[in-house]
Amino acid sequence: MADGVSIAQRLEGQRILLTGATGFVGEALLHLLLGEVPGAHVTLLVRAKGSTSAEQRVRTLLGKPVFTDLLESGGGLDVLMDTRVRVLEGDLSAPPALPHDLDAVVHCAGDVSFDPPVDEGFRTNVVGTRELLARVRELGPHVHYVHISTAYVAGRRRGSIPEGPVPHDADLEAELRWGLAQREAVEHRSRSADVLVSERKRAEKQHGRAGLLTAAGATEAARREWVKDELVRIGTERARSLGWTDCYTFTKALGERVVEQHARDNPVSIVRPSIIESALARPHVGWIEGFKMAEPLILAYGRGELPEFPAAADTIVDIVPVDQVVSAIVAVLASPPPAGEPAYFHVSSGDRNPLTFRVLYDSVRGYFDEHPFVAGERGAARLPDWRFPGAQAVERLLTTSERAHKVADWVIGHAPRSDRTRDLARKLDQQGRRLEFLRRYLGLYQEYAQAELRFSDANTLALFRSLDPQDRERFAFDTSVIDWVHYLQEVHCPAVTEPIRQMDELRRGRTRPPAGVLKEVEPANDGVAAFFDMDGTLLSSNVIETYLWMRLRELSGGERFAELGRIAARVPGLVRAERKERSAFLRSVYREYAGARLADLDAVADSELSDHVLARLAPAAVRRIREHRAAGHRTVLITGAIRPLTRPLLPLFDHIEAADLAVDDRGVCTGHLQASPLVGESRAAWMRQWASDHGIDLARSYGYADSHSDLPLLEAVGKPVSVRPDVPLFRHARRHRWPIVDWSSSAATARTLNPAGSGR
Repeated sequence: MADGVSIAQRLEGQRILLTGATGFVGEALLHLLLGEVPGAHVTLLVRAKGSTSAEQRVRTLLGKPVFTDLLESGGGLDVLMDTRVRVLEGDLSAPPALPHDLDAVVHCAGDVSFDPPVDEGFRTNVVGTRELLARVRELGPHVHYVHISTAYVAGRRRGSIPEGPVPHDADLEAELRWGLAQREAVEHRSRSADVLVSERKRAEKQHGRAGLLTAAGATEAARREWVKDELVRIGTERARSLGWTDCYTFTKALGERVVEQHARDNPVSIVRPSIIESALARPHVGWIEGFKMAEPLILAYGRGELPEFPAAADTIVDIVPVDQVVSAIVAVLASPPPAGEPAYFHVSSGDRNPLTFRVLYDSVRGYFDEHPFVAGERGAARLPDWRFPGAQAVERLLTTSERAHKVADWVIGHAPRSDRTRDLARKLDQQGRRLEFLRRYLGLYQEYAQAELRFSDANTLALFRSLDPQDRERFAFDTSVIDWVHYLQEVHCPAVTEPIRQMDELRRGRTRPPAGVLKEVEPANDGVAAFFDMDGTLLSSNVIETYLWMRLRELSGGERFAELGRIAARVPGLVRAERKERSAFLRSVYREYAGARLADLDAVADSELSDHVLARLAPAAVRRIREHRAAGHRTVLITGAIRPLTRPLLPLFDHIEAADLAVDDRGVCTGHLQASPLVGESRAAWMRQWASDHGIDLARSYGYADSHSDLPLLEAVGKPVSVRPDVPLFRHARRHRWPIVDWSSSAATARTLNPAGSGR
């Protein structure tokens, strides 16, 4: 340094406590200290995670490939742990007493999400810092505390930002009390009628056909999601009301106030990096772990999914490679300021080597022009042309797209089920996820994209220039020398796209089973059943069609036309009833059987209905049922159809649970049922009781159904299968990775069904 003493010499024998070592910056800093400061001893404050102890987590960390060379040169993991790395298990919310031999503490840990729930942001960035500093003060005033903050604590200011305290008059204690109290307050509000009525109505509209308990479960899930979103929203709004971009920068700024209070009697340095991205040189070129700020946007652009961005072409995006950040931290460690005179350092690039969004866009586009993502059979992904129209124009484009998606979603939700409908639903869901991504990230980053800030790094530059020539090479952090086009096209973009390309290659090389093929059923001596829905699953028919088929056979030509007209007039109302409540729909249809003799219905089913049913029975379904029977499984049909309609299927099933028509003492149907029809949640309840009575393990059993109203049936078993599902069930099955099959009916089934050979 200026006195001729190198960084390694200044830190010789120093014992340094590091928090956040399992994070991106902490890991890079640990690597640098172990590799370039051989005389330093590092204590890592790490919390246990589940059943994994802190020491196990550190051993896993040091076992990463990036540490391989250090382990080999240092004698192996055990030697390194014994001689240079000490593990202190604890959490920042209540840190343990610190070792008394410490010389410095580097606090890298913190909530780095831009939109944390407000209480979590305060707890991590303010309370965690305060609790750690209380432990540091127990060691005495000699310990150099280095606090890793962010340059964006400057908030929504404009122009040049000096390296010094952020001027603001926010009441630290009042804001802290408010922030920590918000979870309880929001949880309380989430249970108010205003919130619950809205969420309940939405859930019942979406899940009511499956049952009110299913809708209640969805309501509670929505309430919890509302709590999370509300905690994020109020944190953001409070931050912006006080002049910060978001809860992250707000709580980091208040955390600095805590540090500044400590600095009155202790040596303190505050390091403020800007946007930290992949390494320029070390541990190796392009090293990065996880997605940071720019990666999701770069990848989305390369996929052709980021049509515009709400930034001006000449706005500066302040990026700094992670190795330059940790090099600056080590230099700061070696230069403690006097107690009572906190030192501030911006590690940034925008003041002396500005990167504009125009250059960023041109560089990223140039990279993907040369190295495009492959979009399946369509070839290279088409790259959008950014024109930087401004934030308002981008917002209009996104809002218009969201409205169009909402309309398309309504249309698909009401379209007749078919392969094409399901394919359109899948594509629409993909588009919906893209819109959600754009809404989240554009909303999150808009403040940063429009920030007109230039972080002065005069102190950081002076520190760099004070190093001796060898240290300037070993601990490089002069951001003015970075060639941004080279960094983006040759370092950063290759690094962040390589894992995606590898995954794409694996997907292309993966042999996928043909659509609709299921795994073979697993043999079982006992305790396993296969439950099947009928209409839409086994048969391509419905209760109206089967009613008409039976009813029209006993009418003359003119009467048939009259009956068809009468039922056709009722269809719109029946469809509405079916979508609202299936049990009411079934009761309405079955009233049409009033006056019919049950014995006559059975006779018609036995003599004439079999061909009608078998012509609509899917051959693949019959094969699947027989596979279950051959495997020793009990086969069960659960349907809301009346029992006479199931008589042709008796040879396939061990038990059939159907709707029984009520009759008077003459055997004439009254138009009512003997009991409520099994629909939605009542099917699952019946299954649990039947399974208990017959020794069936539902977790090992199978379920087959086609409608979202049968969701409880499918969720009651361990091996659900959706068959030609409607759009809501199709989406649920895809989210939960359930098998989706297409069983088409065929008249050939009548020839494959052999009652004499299929019974048991």
